[in-house]
Amino acid sequence: MQEMGFSGYRRENGRVGVRNFVGIFSTVACANQLTHQIASKVKGCIPFTHAHGCGQVKSDLKVVEEILVNLIMNPNIGAAMIVGIGCEGVQASKVYEKIAHITQKPIEYIVLMDEGGYKKATQIGVKKAKYLFDKISNQKKEWQPLSELVIGIKCGASDTTSGLISNPLVGKVADLLVDQGATVIFGEVTEFIGAEHFLAKRMKTEEARMKLLAAVDDIERRIILTGEDIRGGQPSEGNIRGGISTLEEKSLGAINKSGHRFINGFLQYGQVPPSNGLFAMDFPGREPEALTALAAAGSQMIIFTTGLGAPQGFPFVPIIKVTGNENTVLKMRSHIDYYESFLSSEKDSEIGANTLLRKIIRVADGEKTKSEKLGFFEPTNIWIKGPVI
Repeated sequence: MQEMGFSGYRRENGRVGVRNFVGIFSTVACANQLTHQIASKVKGCIPFTHAHGCGQVKSDLKVVEEILVNLIMNPNIGAAMIVGIGCEGVQASKVYEKIAHITQKPIEYIVLMDEGGYKKATQIGVKKAKYLFDKISNQKKEWQPLSELVIGIKCGASDTTSGLISNPLVGKVADLLVDQGATVIFGEVTEFIGAEHFLAKRMKTEEARMKLLAAVDDIERRIILTGEDIRGGQPSEGNIRGGISTLEEKSLGAINKSGHRFINGFLQYGQVPPSNGLFAMDFPGREPEALTALAAAGSQMIIFTTGLGAPQGFPFVPIIKVTGNENTVLKMRSHIDYYESFLSSEKDSEIGANTLLRKIIRVADGEKTKSEKLGFFEPTNIWIKGPVI
């Protein structure tokens, strides 16, 4: 039997990308408009913006800096520009220095105050972005085995079909990928609550098990400290309209997308996995922060199950939207990449999983997802846990 694989861009550090973008990255919310302006004027450029980078405690500024470094190291980014204002807590020059020490990717940075304002910074930024695109535009794809894939898994706008059809289907695909030596990452700790003991049993080590349980305890403690009831936030109003009655019910459906294999470890937010295999990660359910975590961890693609048709994409990581809801695929056709009608038997599950796997390979080879075709990838953000000061 011929080995399954895909065509990808082999980077200098050995990692493999399925896209070849010049990433334009804001260090701070105040630089977001400049970031978008530069990216919009140069072919092959894609922006990443967020709401942070200044006016925060040092631990959160450190998280923002580390996530930006990891995002720039994502293998779908062939070259990058770091964009700052000049007075922020996360300095563009420091992010540049950190990146320059660990990669040979073409990297530039620009600071609005150093260039004399928005207009001049835009002109210089566009010139640098064109240079970066020229540096990577001739890179070619090469055949790669499935073991080079790093796949993030996420669910959103869930309904009853999510736990019954799309999440179990993606869990089957996760098993197939792990068996082929690939890396699969899942998270959404708020959607572990009430089902965390099932995941804990699958952890390979006691250390990983304790980290997972501690993350669940932490999110529960933080919720209690607000004095609020989690219901209405989790499950959301949309989840409830879709037929999900309790957080435990939502969690039992959500963890299905992780499959059945042993979990190698529990990663911190945006952490790159130390090896191949299946990993859980500490990130929330909300899309702008969750998708960033998976991209920062090195995911070349994200499989996103949805019952009601969550439309979000991500700037430089293709999002494959999967649903088991017939009404959703008809109503939200422009956002849904894969529809599975019904899994009535183990044979149906195997056929569906292999069909979805072939879809994943086609996207890795260059087939555009619906969100890529639409250019629908806002907003993006980074998860911080402290106050804005």
